[in-house]
Amino acid sequence: MTYQLPRTNPYAAPQTANTPSADSPLTAISPLSWLLIFFIPAFWAVNYLIARRAPALIAPNALTFARWGLAVIMLALFAWPELKAKRHLIWAERWHALALGVLGMWICGSWVYIAARTTAANNIALIYALSPVFIVLGAAIFLNERLRKRQWLGVLFAMFGLVHVVIQGRWSAIAQTQFVTGDLWMLGCAIAWAVYSVLLKRWPCPFSPLARLVLIAAAGTLFTLPIALLEAASGLPFTQTVWSWQTLGLIVAVAVFPSSGAYLAYGVLQKRIGAARTALVLYLGPLYAAALAWFALGEPLYIYHAIGLVIILPGIYLASQAPSPSENKA
Repeated sequence: MTYQLPRTNPYAAPQTANTPSADSPLTAISPLSWLLIFFIPAFWAVNYLIARRAPALIAPNALTFARWGLAVIMLALFAWPELKAKRHLIWAERWHALALGVLGMWICGSWVYIAARTTAANNIALIYALSPVFIVLGAAIFLNERLRKRQWLGVLFAMFGLVHVVIQGRWSAIAQTQFVTGDLWMLGCAIAWAVYSVLLKRWPCPFSPLARLVLIAAAGTLFTLPIALLEAASGLPFTQTVWSWQTLGLIVAVAVFPSSGAYLAYGVLQKRIGAARTALVLYLGPLYAAALAWFALGEPLYIYHAIGLVIILPGIYLASQAPSPSENKA
């Protein structure tokens, strides 16, 4: 049975099982959605660079609290008229906002920074590649977003291309991969992001994507605050923050780009094309990060980046295609 959102819900246009919307999981993707597909990983790539600099400057939970606290303030400036008009509905959304805030902001924020202390970047990216698969499975079970054979082939293509980039084209390196404690943190992140993505689509909400993100981020920020305070008081390694202009610059950058920009665009895109196909943007992240590192840090690009791109893009294209009439009848 298809999960239906109320017609009064401004977050998603009403639709029926037989008449999918212009960008539903059963149709081709519109030009605007294509723009968002390539826009989102560009903003998320900023977080890759910041994560490399952050451990020496700011503690994991302190960074999560600061980035989302600032993002809430910035986004609330634009969402305030709607939040004020619908303030009587905010309290009813509290538990949904808290659950999504813990999953999407705290776990997928602090845990990544914690994992980076003990695990290699390759391990992080390999485990991260599982998240879209989890989302596709969750969307099929809970959202009735069942991909066709051609779309599944696209998912496999994209994942193959990502792994090729992660292992730098050396497939024998997979057998030599060693897993450590940080990998468990990253596995938790991958699962949390899948649950966040499915629940974001499954739970109806009377707020627009912008106002909803403000509520979710605010709940996640409040949840993170006591954890950040305990972290600072613990005296453990990597739990102290060195406040400087560089630290503030990192916070502003991560609040503007991966926090505000990427999360808002992700929510809008998921509303338009579904959770399963939106998850494919995650496969472009490492490629964007490599390009940004080349541009900003002068790091070299290699042939395996190009090969990965050649594999990933057709995969995303296949996964984005509308099924043929014969496939719809199957």
